[in-house]
Amino acid sequence: MEIFGIAASLLVMFTGFGLLIGLLFGFFGMGGSFLVTPALLVMGYKTDVAVASGLAFVFGTSVIATLKHRDLGQVDYKLGVLMIAGTTAGIEVGKQGLHLLQDLGLADTVVSVAYVGLLGGIGLFVTRQALKDDGGSGISHDADVDGELDAEDIPDIAKKIQSYEVPPMMTLRGGVTVSLWMILAVAFATGLLSGFLGVGGGFIRMPALFYLVGVPVPVAVGTDLFEIVFSGGIGSFLYALDGAVDLAIVAPLLAGSALGARIGAAATSIVDEDEIKVYFGVMLLLGAIAVAVRKIGGVFEMPILDTVALVIILGAALLVSSAVVYSSIQELRTTSADTDSITAD
Repeated sequence: MEIFGIAASLLVMFTGFGLLIGLLFGFFGMGGSFLVTPALLVMGYKTDVAVASGLAFVFGTSVIATLKHRDLGQVDYKLGVLMIAGTTAGIEVGKQGLHLLQDLGLADTVVSVAYVGLLGGIGLFVTRQALKDDGGSGISHDADVDGELDAEDIPDIAKKIQSYEVPPMMTLRGGVTVSLWMILAVAFATGLLSGFLGVGGGFIRMPALFYLVGVPVPVAVGTDLFEIVFSGGIGSFLYALDGAVDLAIVAPLLAGSALGARIGAAATSIVDEDEIKVYFGVMLLLGAIAVAVRKIGGVFEMPILDTVALVIILGAALLVSSAVVYSSIQELRTTSADTDSITAD
C-alpha cells in the first residue's frame, strides 16, 4: 500500500526515524542529516537526492529546536549572524565540489570516506576529552551564560586560540573574547561541509564552538541550531532549484521530528554536560562505523552489509536517544527526591 506515493512501511519508518533524530537534534545541536544522508545512501537513493533531502530535513527541524533553545536563553544571535556569513560562502563552494565529483563518478566514494573520517575523528576526540575530564571540568548546563566564565571552564585549546588577538576582537556571551577571523574560519569550514556532505555542520560546529571558540556548551548548542536554520535553508533551496529534494522523504521525517526536537532541546537543561559529550562522541562513532560498513559492502559486492549499515544507523539513533531520555528521567527523579527531602525537613 502506498500513501502520497511512498510505501506505508517506509512512511512509518521515516516518521519514527524523524522522531529519534529530532530528539538528538534538539539535544546535541546537530541537524541529524549526518544520520539521514547515510541512511538514504544505504537505501539506494542517489547521492544528490540523499544530500538535498537531508538538508531540507535539517532546515525544518532546526526551526523547531531553535525556538525551544531561545526560550531557554541559549542563543547568541551576534555569534550566529557571524557564523551565517561565513557558512553561506562555504555552502556554495561545497555544492559545486559535490556536483563536480558526481560528474566524475566519484561522489559516493568521496562522501563516504569523508563521513567516516570526520565522524570517527571528531567522535574519538570528543569522547576522549569527556572521559579525561571525568566530571572535573567543563561548563555545566546550569551555568550563567550571561556572566563571566571561570578560566577553568574554558578548554585549553580555546584558551590558546583566544590568546592570539588578531583584530577585530569579538566579545560573546559568557564574556568570551575571540578574533572575528576565527569565527569566520569555523563558519566557512562547516558551510563547506554542509554543501559538500549534505549536513547542517553541527557535528563539527558544536564542538568547534566549545573547544575552539570557548563558548559555554548550552550556548554552543543553541547558537549552532540558530545557524543551522539558515545553512540548512540555503543549502536545501539551492538543491531544490536542481530538483534534488524529495518531499516524500522529507515530509514524514519532519512530522516525526517535530515532537522529538522539543523534547531534546528541553533535555539540555536537565542532563549533565559530561554525559552530553560522551553521548555525542558515541553517536558520531556509530555513524562512522555504519558508513564504513556500507562502503566495504560496496567494494566487495556484499549487499548484506548495506542492511547491516542501516541497522547500525537506526540502532545508533535509538540507543543514544533512549539514553538521553533515561538520563533526563533519572535527573528529574533525583531533583524531585531532593526537593521532597528539603520539604520534609
